[in-house]
Amino acid sequence: MQNITGILLVDKPKGITSHDVVNFIRKRFKISKVGHCGTLDPIATGLLVILLGRATKSASRYLNDDKKYLCTMKLGIVTDTQDAEGKIITNSIVGNITAKQIREVAKSFKGEIEQIPPMVSAKHYKGVRLYKLARKGLEVKRFPKKIRVYNITVLSIKMPYVEFIMESSKGTYIRTLCHDIGEKLGCGAHMQALRRLASGEFKVENAHALDELDGMGIEHLRNIII
Repeated sequence: MQNITGILLVDKPKGITSHDVVNFIRKRFKISKVGHCGTLDPIATGLLVILLGRATKSASRYLNDDKKYLCTMKLGIVTDTQDAEGKIITNSIVGNITAKQIREVAKSFKGEIEQIPPMVSAKHYKGVRLYKLARKGLEVKRFPKKIRVYNITVLSIKMPYVEFIMESSKGTYIRTLCHDIGEKLGCGAHMQALRRLASGEFKVENAHALDELDGMGIEHLRNIII
């Protein structure tokens, strides 16, 4: 096993889990201790902060970092997972909703708000992750959690799609934010796409794609870790 310690910034592709990225790095570079700071769902892309070797002991320092995201929300459709990969629950017409309404409702979520974690999440219930219960068709009572949205800015509206950028505290479920915005607009909504742009001081523009890492030697890796 390689003796290597530091922080590696990865640009996670869509379709794999954060744990898949950890396993890839562990096996590819033969590093025994690898962890990540802040889960990204398979549907999401972008910055994943990876800790290597002794740096894994500092995980709590980075898990609390604020995050920045670019999100595409689709109005009119509510799904059971609150994102594009779920089953459609309701499908509504959005023709009467104006751009002004969308911007005002999005802005109303700025500040300290309460979110109810979705069933399809990594939170635990009696020692079992919620998404595992959801796969069995089970739903349990979840309690609201306070989070903070520091900034939310609508970038474009091409009905039924709305693209916005936001900065928030750790533990914010962007899919739930989309769902709640849809409810407040009266038409429903879900998260169509998500990209993490930043986590604390780390930026996605400094991250490395898995294809790049796959063709990299251990010495090259040593040169790019923080």
